[in-house]
Amino acid sequence: MTAPMNGFDRVMIRLSVNGEETEVAFDPYKTLLEVLREDLQLTGTKHGCELGECGACTVILDGDPQLSCLLLGVACHGRSIQTVEGLATGARLHPLQAAFADCGAAQCGYCTPGMLLTAAALLARNPEPTRDQIREALSGIICRCTGYQQIFDAVETAAVIMRDRQAAQPVSSERS
Repeated sequence: MTAPMNGFDRVMIRLSVNGEETEVAFDPYKTLLEVLREDLQLTGTKHGCELGECGACTVILDGDPQLSCLLLGVACHGRSIQTVEGLATGARLHPLQAAFADCGAAQCGYCTPGMLLTAAALLARNPEPTRDQIREALSGIICRCTGYQQIFDAVETAAVIMRDRQAAQPVSSERS
């Protein structure tokens, strides 16, 4: 399904955004960042350098952090995307969001969505990261405000909270 616009045919793709299946029509030259912000009104993903150098536009694509400014929207057909808007569960903050607030890890907040999503992907892969692993995972995101110490502290704090919550979950048993 296409409709002409500015000499281009619009494209329509189906994808999962923050756990919800959606269809979106847009100009085929748009990056995922532009589709999220302009067409889906998800402005938590920040528009930074547009060169893949600052990390402010990071989203989780099929479980891995990706720079949305370097990815064409059409390449996301059928894929799963998580933005910072999808971290919280209703009014309940994700442990990373709460830890960032508690540890003073967000100053101006511009890099925060990219930091949160990159850290969420790290903790999904490795629930007990070392400080060096956290540093390495977040190394592609530039923060000009905090000096990173509070950010690393917040990721470590959230990791502990998430492990404690996981340990407190009742173990389900399957009956044969």
